[in-house]
Amino acid sequence: MNPLLFPINGWEIPIIILAILLLFGGKKIPEFMSGLGKGINSFKKGLKDIEDDVKSDPSSDSK
Repeated sequence: MNPLLFPINGWEIPIIILAILLLFGGKKIPEFMSGLGKGINSFKKGLKDIEDDVKSDPSSDSK
């Protein structure tokens, strides 16, 4: 989705957080955030590995 179609105002953020708390409960949120953080770190590591492979590959021609 295009973020320009659905701008989030300052007062909508607490409502979204409250809805997440009601849906998932207080005990599940730390587990969810931990999993999200691990996923983001894994994604960043994968991107870095790809960049390193591209930079170290002498046979690739940059056009």
